[in-house]
Amino acid sequence: MKKPLSERIFDILNIAFLILLSIVSIYPLIYILFASISDPTFVAQARGILLAPKDITLEAYRLVFNNPMIVKSYLNTLFYVTVGTTINILLTALGAYALSRKKVMWGNFIMLMIVFTMFFEGGIIPLYLLVNELGLLNSRWAVILPTAVSAFNLIIMRTAFQGIPDSLEESARIDGANDFTILFRIIIPLSLPVIAVMVLFYGVYHWNSWFHAMIFFQDRSLFPLQLILREILIANDTSNMMTGISSADAMPVGETVKYAAIIIATLPILCLYPFLQKYFVKGVMIGGVKG
Repeated sequence: MKKPLSERIFDILNIAFLILLSIVSIYPLIYILFASISDPTFVAQARGILLAPKDITLEAYRLVFNNPMIVKSYLNTLFYVTVGTTINILLTALGAYALSRKKVMWGNFIMLMIVFTMFFEGGIIPLYLLVNELGLLNSRWAVILPTAVSAFNLIIMRTAFQGIPDSLEESARIDGANDFTILFRIIIPLSLPVIAVMVLFYGVYHWNSWFHAMIFFQDRSLFPLQLILREILIANDTSNMMTGISSADAMPVGETVKYAAIIIATLPILCLYPFLQKYFVKGVMIGGVKG
């Protein structure tokens, strides 16, 4: 059936808008990638759009990895992401399962208190005092335990668990299954899409987190990658990477080093996302729509 002229015009404008939006979203990353592998002098002098790398070189990446803190901070970030996300998923799943049961005592009141924390919180000073009193200051756990459960993610996972038929739980209980067996052998296997979304949400949070580390850490050996990247980009501190570089070349090389550092910090998440993309939309829908 032939579409009316108005619908065809709308489709053309819609497609053109989406293409333009995609270009605007993707080009900054492409620019950073091209600049990071281009000749530093060319990048320093270039103005406007960069459509291709010029005189390809990986010198900026070599200099980035010459920074003694880059590899250490990378390993720290991998630890925070792996251990932190594991704790996040485990505690969120336990809380969501308990609150998704219909006969749990004071379930609605507990959910009200959890939602309340999304609108009102103590702030950074009470959090610092709490971490200090718990003896977690300048410890890896200072950036993991205070953010062990996200109220928003807990609500999404709870809603997803509520969508699983009660008959499955009743059948399992007849066979002698306890709550842990029901959770880990029935509920979680049936909720893999929403679990994948939670892994992505928590993983990206831990990967990009730097503020709590800046507040709670005095020992630089505990710094995550993003905090070192902040020093490179905002504090303009590239001195640890400029060994053997003349003062005249330091400024243009410093610009490409910043671009290389951004790519190094962003690439792992970009590589992870395609593997979770197929679960993403389905998981959000499961967590957002009941029934």
